[in-house]
Amino acid sequence: MTDFLQHGWLKFPRDAGLSNWLKAAIPAAHTAVTDPVNAHWLRCEGTWFAGVNVLPNDPTGAVANSGPLRGQAVDVIHGMMGHEIGWDRAQISVIYPGYPRPKDGESAAAFRFRRDRDAAHVDGLHAVGTDRRRMLCEPHAFVLGLPLTKTDEGASPMVVWEGSHQLMRAAFRAVLERYPVETWGEVDLSEAYHAARREVFESCRRVVVHGRPGEAYLVHRLALHGVSPWKSGAVAPPEGRMIAYFRPELSGSIEGWLALP
Repeated sequence: MTDFLQHGWLKFPRDAGLSNWLKAAIPAAHTAVTDPVNAHWLRCEGTWFAGVNVLPNDPTGAVANSGPLRGQAVDVIHGMMGHEIGWDRAQISVIYPGYPRPKDGESAAAFRFRRDRDAAHVDGLHAVGTDRRRMLCEPHAFVLGLPLTKTDEGASPMVVWEGSHQLMRAAFRAVLERYPVETWGEVDLSEAYHAARREVFESCRRVVVHGRPGEAYLVHRLALHGVSPWKSGAVAPPEGRMIAYFRPELSGSIEGWLALP
């Protein structure tokens, strides 16, 4: 936990406790990606399947007959949160060779940011309205990544800026502490967010977080992170670089988004 709270992310080695879950989750993820009902999640000229909440897991994390989601990472999360988690339906994020390409309606500046800055973001801050003002719409508790396919490191892994969660926390707190907690979801965080992001790029180390099936990684809810471009020659199976991401929202008051470690 010391390393996690200092750096804003933590990787776990291969865990036998995930084996039953992976046996059920991998085919379920493949089915979800190829289901026509989820075709709208394919973006960036076919190089990214966003797959938000498409894995059919239950609140214990179980998929089909896998049993509840277990393992070292889950134990750490339960210890950190002080209670067992009610799991959201996992995102199935798939990247294919050639990523990134422009997304429909994406400006040239936005595409350059995706290509050159890994589309770096803090989860839960949505671009709201025609002016795309950043607001706290989904106060996630954390991001848990569970790789589902074996790939080269150059196959668009996640990247995290170490220590960025502390800079982001300070920036958001400076704005949000002026408002009642119950109105935080209506507060425009755009200027603070963009300024803090620039500071992170200048002062925090960008780390590539590559994983294989059976491994896991945990990312702090306030950490700046993104997806790196696919490197030429990187090898992945035909299914692409596929990762399940659990991002449950905080239970209780939204105040915990800033107050929790």
